Amino acid sequence: MIDWIKEPWPWYVSGPLIGLSIPFLLIVGNKMLGISSSLRHTCAAILPAGIPFLKYNWKAETWNLIFALGILIGGFVGGNLLNNGEPIKISEKAKTDIQKLGINNFEGLVPEELFNWETVFSLKGLLILVLGGFLIGFGSRYAGGCTSGHAIMGLSSLQWPSLIAVIFFFIGGLLMTHFIAPLIYSLF
Repeated sequence: MIDWIKEPWPWYVSGPLIGLSIPFLLIVGNKMLGISSSLRHTCAAILPAGIPFLKYNWKAETWNLIFALGILIGGFVGGNLLNNGEPIKISEKAKTDIQKLGINNFEGLVPEELFNWETVFSLKGLLILVLGGFLIGFGSRYAGGCTSGHAIMGLSSLQWPSLIAVIFFFIGGLLMTHFIAPLIYSLF
């Protein structure tokens, strides 16, 4: 009976559900959707340091922390309890492009060639995970939000800075996919 929930949902179901979350957040609590701010709230809650950026009333944003926790729990439930056992379906073109980078494992969401302890502690792993993570974190902070905040919340509320941010997110993604990632993989 629950087999239908284990199948991928089409865009015309999942897209409107995500879209309807925006008016729901605005009407129910005048809240803005975004995930990058939850990291700031978490740091403010657990780091008693005297960092000015983290000195604010983070308790007023507890809803955001609960929202982020819900995403983690939902990811666990979806990935483990509702897993239908079939490999993730990607196009043959995507497989070919990924194989050019030396990634041949298509059995799950996480390519074994990238995410193993040997790779993580190599120079390649440090470049990809640490430097990449820093750049994503810095970019999110510098842009005033992450892709979900700008693309879903910002565009739906017609914010000009969000449009600019989303355009540059896409440009950065294209540059990374077609130029920078192949360069990094060719060096190692």
